[in-house]
Amino acid sequence: MDLPTQLLLSVFTLLMIIGLATVAQRLLDVRFGRLRTFLAALVAFGLAQPMLEPILTSLGPVGRENPPAAPALGILLLIVMSVVLIPMVILVIAEALVPPGSVPGPLELVRSVRGRLSRARRYSQITRIAIKHGLGPYLRGRGERLDDRPGTVRLARSLREALDEGGVTFVKLGQVLSTRRDLLPAEFVEELGRLQDQVAPAPWPEIEPVLAAELGGPVDEAFAEFDRTPLAAASIGQVHAARLHSGESVVVKVLRPGIWPVVSKDLDIVRRLAATLESRTRWGRSLGLRDLAEGFATAIREELDFRVEAANMAAVTAGGGVTYPVPISDMCTERVLVMRRLSGRPVTAAAPEQGPQLARDLLDCLLRQILIDGVFHADPHPGNLMLLDDGTLGLLDFGAVGRLDDSLRSALRRFLLAMNRQDPLGVTDALLEVVPRPEDIDEAALERALGQFMARHVTAGMDSAQMFTDLFRIVSAYGLSIPPEVAAVFRALATLEGTLVRLSPGFDLIGEARSFAGRHLAERITPETIKESATQELVALLPMLRRLPRRIERIASAAEHGRFSMNVRLLADDRDRRYVTGLLHQVLLTVLGATAGVMAVILLGTAGGPPALANTTLFQLIGYNLLVIAAILVLRVLALIFRRPRASDDHPARR
Repeated sequence: MDLPTQLLLSVFTLLMIIGLATVAQRLLDVRFGRLRTFLAALVAFGLAQPMLEPILTSLGPVGRENPPAAPALGILLLIVMSVVLIPMVILVIAEALVPPGSVPGPLELVRSVRGRLSRARRYSQITRIAIKHGLGPYLRGRGERLDDRPGTVRLARSLREALDEGGVTFVKLGQVLSTRRDLLPAEFVEELGRLQDQVAPAPWPEIEPVLAAELGGPVDEAFAEFDRTPLAAASIGQVHAARLHSGESVVVKVLRPGIWPVVSKDLDIVRRLAATLESRTRWGRSLGLRDLAEGFATAIREELDFRVEAANMAAVTAGGGVTYPVPISDMCTERVLVMRRLSGRPVTAAAPEQGPQLARDLLDCLLRQILIDGVFHADPHPGNLMLLDDGTLGLLDFGAVGRLDDSLRSALRRFLLAMNRQDPLGVTDALLEVVPRPEDIDEAALERALGQFMARHVTAGMDSAQMFTDLFRIVSAYGLSIPPEVAAVFRALATLEGTLVRLSPGFDLIGEARSFAGRHLAERITPETIKESATQELVALLPMLRRLPRRIERIASAAEHGRFSMNVRLLADDRDRRYVTGLLHQVLLTVLGATAGVMAVILLGTAGGPPALANTTLFQLIGYNLLVIAAILVLRVLALIFRRPRASDDHPARR
């Protein structure tokens, strides 16, 4: 056979395989992967010849003088349908046993193997750290249950030391967990609250290329002066003092080199671990570990992008005796943040007589940001505060910022005002607006629990740390889950509590918060504000109010003359119609397939009938064809069943 004939035959074979794959996929009415469909058709094409050859031979020679008989054409139709049936069977079996996405493609497989090896090395490193600190049994789920406080404290200390040694991602994870009093015992919260990410600074030869790449030139050209010795260093970045050519003093925050690959790998591990725990444990599903991990990953990625921090500075309102540095916008990039330098000293150097006023200013500033402005500093620990030369506070490091929408701020304001009035009903209603409301919650019992909580804690001089702990216990006991944005509020308040105690030992956080509520929140409810709100609502309702009398008159007239009726449209949503149509389609295919199968069995079991071929009657020939048709219909239904759980997850009835 010459080369052109071979090429022509190869092209014809390829077209036949593609046609067979197209027909099989069209009959199943489900989109499969191209490689999977092509391989199924290739197998079917390979099996077609040994299936067709003996039957074609038994039909004898066919030509102009000897045309094929009608029964022979029926046999050929049966064989063609059987050949088409082969890739359909293969695709349906593959869909059931190996769903799409479970087996990666070649490029994905290479990347996956490379990623698995990288994660395995990191897993091994993390495991060694955990075993070193005595956490190995707990990783295997065999750790002993500790009921005594000393043992719990030792375990919490081991966890803190392991997270500290694990690196920046796990330090940040521990800092976030230290604010979740609703999830962890008090011993763990206290111990994890000691995590600090202060590390040795990166050497200047590693920092200089980052600055030159981000600023578009040598450091000496961008700045008139630049101090190579950092003012401070953390696990994410370090800060240097500098002076612009205009003479203005600035500080330059530089992202630590090589941090992105490590953090990305660790975040991938945290997400995979959270997904595994949520799918395999009841407590993981109740806590929503997957969402918590995604929220944590988003927060870490924002902290590693200094452009986000510069935008946060512009969004957060300080005021009230608290100032913050202003970024130099045209010099801020993803890895470099340049901002005006605040002149002062550490806040811990404040004189004792300054402490109470500084603490009040800081509390007033943060509560105003949370309850009124909606954008707040989420990490107000002493390292992010300065005592400025004029005696006021300076707020630093806006990498962690929380945001609250207006409805959530309004609910928090009502919660605080109700706490100030010691109104259990108002506190319960406001709390159920802040957190997702469970369907089976006992509101009366929750109201009594909150009433007892306020009777114990909402008085001057009470321990605010114990108050937060008891509040989280109530939230957890009644199955309430705290949204991430609200958790950020409690994280900021828990951090603020420690800072206020450092500034002013014995500071009455509860009393000052109640005073803030009386000064700033109650004053927002005045006759003028009520009048303004009522006016705005009335303007919004005016078009409806103008049409309301005519509509009432029409309804009354229709009722008077016996013409009053109501029209209800079922399945008005297009998604509902598609869903019901798909179900009916599937039921119809099932009925047709079952009917064809029953008819095929009856015909195959019927004796006699007109002869079609040597050993085959017409009834049997029709029965075989109906059997193949029934198999095709059943395979189509099975393909829809196996694919449906992934294709219709977004249906409103399933949400």
